[in-house]
Amino acid sequence: MTNISRLRGFIQDMTRLAGENPAEERWLEEGAALLRGLVSHDDWLPAALAEPGPSYRQYLLHCDPLERFSVVSFVWGIGQRTPVHNHKVWGLVGMLRGSEVSVTMHPEPGGPMRTGEVDHLKPGEVVGVGSGEEDIHWVENAVADKPSISIHVYGGNIGAIERHTFNPETSARKRFVSGYTNAEVPNLWDRSAEMA
Repeated sequence: MTNISRLRGFIQDMTRLAGENPAEERWLEEGAALLRGLVSHDDWLPAALAEPGPSYRQYLLHCDPLERFSVVSFVWGIGQRTPVHNHKVWGLVGMLRGSEVSVTMHPEPGGPMRTGEVDHLKPGEVVGVGSGEEDIHWVENAVADKPSISIHVYGGNIGAIERHTFNPETSARKRFVSGYTNAEVPNLWDRSAEMA
């Protein structure tokens, strides 16, 4: 049985923070601390939202009703990676299981992209990304023999935001909207088992 109350508490704390209309820097600092608390435990993610597939999966766990933030479980199967992409909003990534590698990429007009910083994320670690145009990267599962899971928090409904993928050979960008793998989100509010 999962301890869904951890996710519920995290969402409540993030909603309180959103109510204060914080600047991006505060989201990245205080939100990171909250996410670190969530991913320091691996007993709350429902199994249905941790399943790998033929390509990486992006499961929506929660979207704030005013779309001020969303919480997403990314499940990376063996050998899976994203295309080079941007976000256009701030983001936080917390590693829950396994490990992932993120590689920053820098476009060069009409030429190949340059590789930038390489981040290796392990369980319990959290990194933040800003909303600037320079926020372009690709991510992959860093574990050779099992899936990895990271929990992402974005400054908007990331599955519905128009973003871009990039051709690493030419730096050309192409519009995309990621959507989500799941059609239903976890029921955070049925507290009957706790109350029984």
